[in-house]
Amino acid sequence: MYSVLVVEDESDILELIEYTLTKDNYDVIGCLDTSNVQEILDEEDIDLILMDRNLPGVEGSMFIQSLRDKGYSHPVIYITAKDSNDDVIEGFERGGDDYITKPFNLDILRARVKAIIKRNTKDVDVLKVRDILYHSEKNIFFISDEEVKLTLLEKKLLLEFIKNKDILMSRDLLLENVWSDSADTKTKTVNVAIKRLKEKIDPNGDKEYIKAVTGEGYIFS
Repeated sequence: MYSVLVVEDESDILELIEYTLTKDNYDVIGCLDTSNVQEILDEEDIDLILMDRNLPGVEGSMFIQSLRDKGYSHPVIYITAKDSNDDVIEGFERGGDDYITKPFNLDILRARVKAIIKRNTKDVDVLKVRDILYHSEKNIFFISDEEVKLTLLEKKLLLEFIKNKDILMSRDLLLENVWSDSADTKTKTVNVAIKRLKEKIDPNGDKEYIKAVTGEGYIFS
């Protein structure tokens, strides 16, 4: 089951979208504002964000742009009353994948949700390295057949290591590939993130999936 996060401050529209997508067998999480959106993205496997732009306290596309700057790559469809050409262009430039103006047709919304999720579903469903198993459809990792609870960032980091098995990865390269080289992110952040990841996937320190190479970076083997 795919998960959709809907951020819409008009409760009647939010309820309508939730009801419609739930009928199509999506797992839907609704929010009236952005106050806990980042927390949800870190804790839940969200496949798509539906984002209003006229929100209390923050403009929706600016919020998405801030998420992009932090490395969040979830596909986004804006659902908004901002309908000028400049508004639409601005929405795409700030990280949107599609744009729906209000009032909208529910069947078109359903079709676009389906298309965006299909476009972003990986062709290869399972990757396996040693005793680590990755299911791409739901973005879940298993170690020795037990699911490992990781944050979104930790999942991206571990997947980057798996894709580059036995290749030395510098901190700068990890910053570029995992954090999208955010100006606010420093190499020290990489060290901290890897330390936390290692504590979750190798709590006893006996598997040594990720090894530090002094002055160079890290290698996954």
